[in-house]
Amino acid sequence: MVSIVVSDVPDAGILQQAARFDTPARFIAPGRFRTKLDESAEAEYISALRSADVDLVVLAGFMRILKGEFLRAFEGRVLNIHPSLLPSFPGLEAWKQALDYGVKCTGCTVHLVDQGIDTGPILAQSAVPVLDSDTPSALHQRIQAAEHELLPAVVASVARGEIQVRGRIAHGFMTLSKVGRT
Repeated sequence: MVSIVVSDVPDAGILQQAARFDTPARFIAPGRFRTKLDESAEAEYISALRSADVDLVVLAGFMRILKGEFLRAFEGRVLNIHPSLLPSFPGLEAWKQALDYGVKCTGCTVHLVDQGIDTGPILAQSAVPVLDSDTPSALHQRIQAAEHELLPAVVASVARGEIQVRGRIAHGFMTLSKVGRT
């Protein structure tokens, strides 16, 4: 069950989706930094999530680095989806990085968030082929389709207690792979 939807973008589509399903939702301004939450915003995010009694924080389209107090407040309970097969192509516009590098396969990764950038333990991955005819937009769309399958499946598995992480190794989830995905 989704306890609350919080966005750092005031007109994010997810806020309207939450309203359609009568799920509590709110915008919280991220503060003065472009790539991270400032201290007061971080405190407000933590407060909102704690007030909603969340068990798991799931990031999707949240393009800010989380560190410090936020990760301590929800240690081992923050999941992120990233548009590459980590550890390859961390950071922004991973699909463009993959095209520029010339890989034949990329995809998406669900991982736990740690103090690094896209460095947390990998929970699951889904492969997407890179086609000779791909543009950044076309590849990104196929990766997003894979993300829309992988993220809910992993969240459900985590919620059921089916995934255990020991050190950097996750056990209990079969990686989705649709090599022929076009």
